[in-house]
Amino acid sequence: MLLLTSAQAQVLPPRGLSAAQLAIVVNDDEPNSVEIGEYYRKARAIPAANIVHVQIPHSPRKLDADEFEALKTKIDARLSPEIQAVLMLWTAPYAVECNSITSAYTLGLDSALCAKPCGPSKPSAYYNSPSTHPYTDLKMRLSMLLPTDNVENAKALIDRGVTSGFSAPQASAYFLQTSDIARSSRARFFPRSMVLPQQRLSIKTLQADSIEQVSDIMVYQTGLSSVPKLNTLKFLPGALADHLTSFGGDLLGSSQMSSLRWLEAGATASYGTVTEPCNHWQKFPNSTVLLSQYLRGASAIEAYWKSVAWPAQGVFIGEPLAAPYRH
Repeated sequence: MLLLTSAQAQVLPPRGLSAAQLAIVVNDDEPNSVEIGEYYRKARAIPAANIVHVQIPHSPRKLDADEFEALKTKIDARLSPEIQAVLMLWTAPYAVECNSITSAYTLGLDSALCAKPCGPSKPSAYYNSPSTHPYTDLKMRLSMLLPTDNVENAKALIDRGVTSGFSAPQASAYFLQTSDIARSSRARFFPRSMVLPQQRLSIKTLQADSIEQVSDIMVYQTGLSSVPKLNTLKFLPGALADHLTSFGGDLLGSSQMSSLRWLEAGATASYGTVTEPCNHWQKFPNSTVLLSQYLRGASAIEAYWKSVAWPAQGVFIGEPLAAPYRH
């Protein structure tokens, strides 16, 4: 178990990602994407030059390499060098071959991984990096999906992200080492329980399969194929939540709990793998890195991307600019 030190918790916040550095990609073939794209543009004051329109007929869950390359080429052609991150406004496609669409876009497609999906994948140079300009520094444009399958839910998600920037409320971060030993492989990185008065945050590291009737969640990380009692919980604006399991990123699949359930329950961003990764901790968010980066003022997209060492199979979803600790 690692300790989140006072030095980590009290480092002055970096400037972090701004709306001017974010491009949004709208699928003109999906009415929900168009409507939510306009809502997000206004909510975050995204510059008009940062809006990219593409056509993805029928919204397939998975793209092949050629389809993806054509899509990426069209997106990249519209982006200026100042753009550091991209938000894709759709639920599907969320995979490219055995990779997630967000990792394929940011790191490049790792087709070799498909022969051995349980093996190591391409490491991320952005892992636990101090960089606040990933494209400028590392030639990596971060990417995230904002799901659009439900317009009302998507707008509520955007509103939570925007609200998170106004204050950091009294909150708790929950890290659960469950009875599922295989899915608790990252428990060694859970910070110990403590109170961080300056951030008004209590860290609660527990041996339990669930929490219930809790109303102060800023972070919730656990390891189960399906997380119970989500309907009893209240997530604060900007909350990050994910579960270590094989197919959380198969957003529209049914074999395990989709990461979409976290957003529906009130979280603002999440992460899950789209194909069988085995339980390498490097393929999932490192809890200490995620929390320390978020507390330093990183946005949700920055903190989540910085927390995953091998993100090839993982899809990042949510509202990217949420940053409750920036100020």
